[in-house]
Amino acid sequence: MRHIVNLSGGKDSTALAVYLTKKYPNVKYEYVFCDTGCELPETYEYLNKIEKVLGIYIVRLNSDKPFEFYLEKMNGYLPSVFARWCTREMKIKPWERYVGDDNVYSYIAIRADEDRKGYISSKKNVHTVYPFIEDGICIGDVEKILLESEIGYPTYYEWRSRSGCYFCMFQRRIEWVNLYKYHPELFKKALVFEKDNFTWIKGMSLLDLLYRGKEIEERYYKKHSKKDAKKEIEDEDDYNDKCCLICSL
Repeated sequence: MRHIVNLSGGKDSTALAVYLTKKYPNVKYEYVFCDTGCELPETYEYLNKIEKVLGIYIVRLNSDKPFEFYLEKMNGYLPSVFARWCTREMKIKPWERYVGDDNVYSYIAIRADEDRKGYISSKKNVHTVYPFIEDGICIGDVEKILLESEIGYPTYYEWRSRSGCYFCMFQRRIEWVNLYKYHPELFKKALVFEKDNFTWIKGMSLLDLLYRGKEIEERYYKKHSKKDAKKEIEDEDDYNDKCCLICSL
């Protein structure tokens, strides 16, 4: 059996890597990250930090084709919460090629206090395991694991609630505004991908969002304190219960 720990560049999957490494030090784990080539710079920095602190090697998988290739193949139709072709083409397919026909334990970092299930492969040789659910690990435990390991949280959590591509369609509007603040060049790239009625936000282009940026910020911070704004807060733009299950592990 192969033991594959799926990393997203986020807090939960990182805590799982720390947890499993300490709990079962004799197991030969494979640490895998599916790289779309569209990740935030902070994500790559965090992955490098994980490797250094834990003394592990993270396998970086990719689809061998850039996002633009698939976008053209889809006739300019952007991925959405209802059509997640980016996840299928750039994460699931490379992952399943990597696994092949070997018998595999696939470790997914969904916590005991979450009401969702992760990506479950249709391949019969893949056995999905949820260590945090089995051991009752919740958000407080994850924070403790990361702090004690000295890895800490990814720096993008200061302005974003989860891992994923810079243009992830599960971002809230406030997070799109923050993307423009922290990475204006990436925001502009995402804007270029929009055409006609194909927009990242339903009923709103990123150009419209820029014009309304100050209004979005004021409304958001009026509803949430700046301290709470850094946490995963249920919001009108929040798709936490529908997020990409292999992206936000």
